[in-house]
Amino acid sequence: MESDKKLLENAINNVMQPTVQESSKRLNSEVRGYDLNEGVNYEKILQTYLTTGFQATNLGRAINEVNRMISCKLAEMPEDKKDSIVTKTNCTIFLGYTSNMISSGMREYIKFLVQHKMVDCLVCTAGGIEEDFIKCLAPTLNGDFHLSGSELRSEGINRIGNLLIPNDNYCKFEDWIMPIFDQMVEEQEKDKIVWTPSKIINRLGKEINNPDSVYYWAYKNDIPVFSPALTDGSLGDMMYFHSYRKPGLIVDILEDLRLLNNLAVHACNTGMIILGGGLIKHHVLNANLMRNGADFSVFINTASEYDGSDAGASPDEAISWGKIRRDAKPVKVFAEATLVFPLLVGETFAKNFPYKK
Repeated sequence: MESDKKLLENAINNVMQPTVQESSKRLNSEVRGYDLNEGVNYEKILQTYLTTGFQATNLGRAINEVNRMISCKLAEMPEDKKDSIVTKTNCTIFLGYTSNMISSGMREYIKFLVQHKMVDCLVCTAGGIEEDFIKCLAPTLNGDFHLSGSELRSEGINRIGNLLIPNDNYCKFEDWIMPIFDQMVEEQEKDKIVWTPSKIINRLGKEINNPDSVYYWAYKNDIPVFSPALTDGSLGDMMYFHSYRKPGLIVDILEDLRLLNNLAVHACNTGMIILGGGLIKHHVLNANLMRNGADFSVFINTASEYDGSDAGASPDEAISWGKIRRDAKPVKVFAEATLVFPLLVGETFAKNFPYKK
């Protein structure tokens, strides 16, 4: 009997272990969501994300981090930086995104940021370049994740998740871009122009002359767009076909690498917003390594870090490489970007629109 009492006492002590007072500093925010008895108020709902828990709290933290970027951007530049031809703002904001963001309706949010000069540099994969221009020529359509690939192939329709792009769209793209490539080869030979991915994107943004285009606004506002794997998509297909039609186009990626890295090196402060992973994520982070890390960082993707992939790599891993500063407060939101990026933009950049300077 005595032994049972002792066992019970030990069990109670194990279950009811008291909180160590020194740890109370961790207990600084009560978990609480929004009370709908106050009416449907989406702004207040989003404000309670910070105390809701799980990924809602991470999104709340990401909103705070982006607002810190913007506050830094709007602050006065140091005197010794004001004459720099590279640094134009107190916080250079890099926006990186994978091609599916342009395929989806995220294109309109990205266009808003570029149209109003709210970001300073874009890094994207080839698909995210070409599909912006293709959408100016013909629409991408809604479909379904479960449509038969075999049937779609026989109908000349390509599927991106639950989005559909008819092959005819790519034919229109070919008809539009081939004469531009012809001109570029002529200018390369006549004017000794060294074409780079960013120069090509800038030229195409000028040629499309359509305010629906992200890269039209990048051209208008002199915002550089880097795409080091520019051949990895329909643009590459077009370059391949063109190399037989009118050989000679040369694309130099090293000059772009210098430009991108120098944007980071000469920046007063830097902020990174990365939608997705892989090449675009690493390209932005590696540029910030050249300055011993970014000051502000937000990652949005669904990948985990347990396979050692770049997409899943946590902000803390980036700190170990010197790609994010040791004293920074980076945030990763584990979520599908189309669900949360509009909310992030709405609670940050849109509320600061128009910029004060």
